[in-house]
This record gives sequence, C-alpha cells and structure tokens, in this order.
Amino acid sequence: MNPMVSGLDDRGMPRIDPAIARDYLSRGWWGTDSLADLVRTRARRQPNDLAIRSGENAVTWGAYDSLADAIAEQLVAAGLGRGATVAVLLPDGIAIHGVLIGARRAGVVTMGIGSRSGDAEVEHLLRKSTARALITAPTHRGRTGAEIRQAMAARGVEVEVLMTVSDAGVEEVIGSAGPPVEPSPLGPNEISMLNSTSGTTGLPKCVTQYDNRWIHFSRLAIEAGGLQPDEMVLSVVPTPFGFGLWTSHYLGPVLGVPTIVLPTFSADEMIRVIERDRVTVLNAVTTQFRMMLGSAELEDADLSSLRVMFTGGEAIPVERATEFEERTGARLLQFFGSNETGAVSCTTLADPREKRLTTGGRLIAHMEGRIVDERGMPLGPGERGAPACRGPLNCAGYFGDDAANEQLYTADGWMLMGDVATVDAEGYLTLVGRTSDIIIRGGKNISAAEVENAVETHPDITLVSVVPVADALFGERVCAVITVREGSGVTLESLARHLESLGISREWWPERLLVIDEMPRNAGGKIAKAAVRDLVQSAATPAI
Repeated sequence: MNPMVSGLDDRGMPRIDPAIARDYLSRGWWGTDSLADLVRTRARRQPNDLAIRSGENAVTWGAYDSLADAIAEQLVAAGLGRGATVAVLLPDGIAIHGVLIGARRAGVVTMGIGSRSGDAEVEHLLRKSTARALITAPTHRGRTGAEIRQAMAARGVEVEVLMTVSDAGVEEVIGSAGPPVEPSPLGPNEISMLNSTSGTTGLPKCVTQYDNRWIHFSRLAIEAGGLQPDEMVLSVVPTPFGFGLWTSHYLGPVLGVPTIVLPTFSADEMIRVIERDRVTVLNAVTTQFRMMLGSAELEDADLSSLRVMFTGGEAIPVERATEFEERTGARLLQFFGSNETGAVSCTTLADPREKRLTTGGRLIAHMEGRIVDERGMPLGPGERGAPACRGPLNCAGYFGDDAANEQLYTADGWMLMGDVATVDAEGYLTLVGRTSDIIIRGGKNISAAEVENAVETHPDITLVSVVPVADALFGERVCAVITVREGSGVTLESLARHLESLGISREWWPERLLVIDEMPRNAGGKIAKAAVRDLVQSAATPAI
C-alpha cells in the first residue's frame, strides 16, 4: 500500500494525494515552485552567473533557461505534451539538464536512462515507460541517434520522435507524434521523471520522481553541510539517478550556485577539476572517492578549497573515509537512503567525527524512519532489520509495476529498503549489509559487506567487491575481487596475514582472490555486483 498516492492522474501517472501535499506544504517541507520555476528565477536574478560547466563547455543561468525553452518548443512542435513520455539517453553534461527542464515546461515526462546502458536495457525501459520519443546525443557511444533508433526498431520498439541534442542545443528532430500541442508545464507534485533503479540484478524498475521531494532533499543538504551562496559544486554521480539528481540537477538551482559535471568519470580528472576550479563541495559515491585516494594525481594536488563531500547509499569504509578527511581537510557527510526512499538518516557538521564516519547518521525525524522485522513490525535499539520510512522524501512508487510495489511497502504503508541495519538509542543508523548480499557457506550466512569492510583495511587495496563462488563441498565460498595501488602486489596469502594481524574473524577471510585492473561499475556509479560475479565465474581464482 502506498499512502502517498491517490489513484492515477489524466496521464496515467501516480497522483500525489492532495491532502498529503497540503500537509507537507503547511509544514514547510514542500513548496509551490517546480525546478523549472527555480531555473527561471535564477535566470532573472543572476543571468550572467555560471550555472553549469561540463569539460570545456559552460552556460550561464540565462543561457540555461533559454536552452530549456528551446527544447520545450521542439517537444511541443513534435506533438509531445501531457501524457507523453520521452526517453533520455545522454551523458552527463549541459544537454541533459536542459532537456530535463525543457521537458517539464512542455509537460512531458522524461525516462532517464543511464548513458552506459546496453540495447537490452534501453529496450526494456522504452517499453516499461511507454516512451514515444528518444532524446540522445548526435553520437552516443559510437552510434548516431538514427542508428540507435534503428536498433530499437529491430527489437520491435518504435521511436516516433528522435531528437538529438548537444551542449549547444537541439541539433535535429526526426519524426512526429502528431500536430503541435499547447505546452502545459508540470507542477512540483506531478510526476515529471521516471528513472531506472541501478540495482545489480534483474531488469530495472521505473522509479517515479517529482520535484518537491528533491528540492526538499537539497534544502536538507544545505542545512547539513552549512552550504553558502558562494559554493562551487562538483558532482561526479550520473545525473539520471537519485544521488545524481539532487547533487547535479537540483542543488545548484535551489542554492543558486554553479555545478560542475564530468562528461566521463575519471578519478584523475576529478582531482584536477577540484584544484583548477576551487571546488568546495564534492558529491561522489564511495567507489569514486576510493578511486580518488588511489590516484597518483592526489599526491601533489592542492585541494584546500574542498570543505565537504557528500556520499552515501552504501556502507562507508572507515579507514578510507578517515584517509579522505586527513588528505583533503574536507569533512565527509552522507545521506543514507535510496532512489526510492530519498533519505532515512543523515550526518551533519554538528555530528562527532566518529559518528560521521561509522554511521549513516541520525534518523530524519519527519521521515519517520524505523527498523522493522520481516513482518514489518518495529524493532528496538540495536536490533537488526530492514530500514523503513514514510515522509516527504519518498518517491511515488514504481511506475506500472504492482508486483514490485507490493514488495516496496509494508502492509501498513511504510516504504522498505533492501538493507540490513540497526539504530542505536541515540537514533544513529548503522548499515550492516544487504538482504540479498549474503554468502551461504556450509549453511552459515556471511555478510558480503562485512567481509568487504575487513578486506578494505589492507593499505594496498583500493576497491573490493565480495561475491560467492560455487563450491562442491560448502555450496559457496567467499571470493574477493580487488583493485590495488599501482606497483603493489596483493596475494591471497598476504591478505590472510593482514587480516590475521588485525584479529579479524577467520570466517570473514576470503578463500578466493581475483585481482583486476578496473572494477565494473553500474550506471549509477556503484560497483556492479552482477558483472563482478560474471568475472569470477569466468576466471580461475586461487584458493587458500
């Protein structure tokens, strides 16, 4: 049961319950302006100030506003308006932000697709979202927009309208969905975007997004990090996903500050941009900042401008978090949550360092966070269970997927996360692992997250992903897939000696080891467990 939704609107999208919207508005959590309104306001108040920089390209607030208007005009001219969904397959850059704002102004819902998605995932999301049009770059991953359209046609999916967009604006529009329509902008409580879950298994689901949840999220981040109107923000998380949305798409317009994005992620380039542009706020998933710590560029870089890094959505390795703070002088903050829930808890500058680096922060009071058992019943301090919440940061459920929505909510309407966590007497949440990330060795459940935390204490290991490997005797054994610092050598034996020296439980020692050059990552920037499992299955890994 989704308590936030009262049926479907005239577009077939979930309708936010008007009574809940009025309540959240009266409490000051939600507002009356959409994100498109906020961009318009910035364009009027500070038209010549920098809004977005991507590589060598940049736009002011005035130019950003005009780009969004031009895209909206092309969408309505192609017969796309309320009731239409448009798939967006673009890399991080100026173009994707102009498209997302322009679509809101046209009244079109966007389906955000990760720029590294393969044809099977693109096809699935086009079908799932009922998208009638596709917006992509003139050339995307070696293919033209027309070639991508043809590839979809070969899979039985018709793209009525193809629009190609660069950072400079609309390049071409092919096809039509009908005669021109009147633009009908979307309000802050209307579904304006669908994005895919960035899970590591199975076909992705479509999460329903609306502006008020992410605008409120951005205001919480501003408060947690003590952000000011002179910040320079760098977001290296892919834009179409939850963390990427608030950090690269919403935070800038809400605070009125510039946002820098990387067209292609590189730890070396991230370091160079922080130094060159005097970045003050960095937004990165844990995989990315760990890659940063393993980069030779960090040795001589001046990162003294950096004050805060936001990360989250997964357990943070304490040793790496401590190293980050000591090497940069910045403080690490996080929101613990998901694309679906928004945030359940957060850390702030006021929290003690030990709490900031070892927990997901205190539960956010008005998100009504709790830990529940398998029946959805609340648990007490220190008891392990699934995080659940309900409040103004929640999405409106999955689009067109009743079965998935039944699993997303408890019977009495609390939204669930697929994690295992505890909450202490002070209200601090600690992530223990994921319900699906368990290795069963000889009938004993082993948390992959706990093994990863142990392995990551090795000073020469930069990234680790722990997965099961089939075993005739035990059913599964523990396999660690790692990347290492340049010039170092880590063996299974040396790793075992390291873990033994720290007194780490032997059951957490990996029994297989695979050293690779680059860790697979999913569209959301996190480690792609499915791809890691495939690597392990195809490789002969040494055993203890």
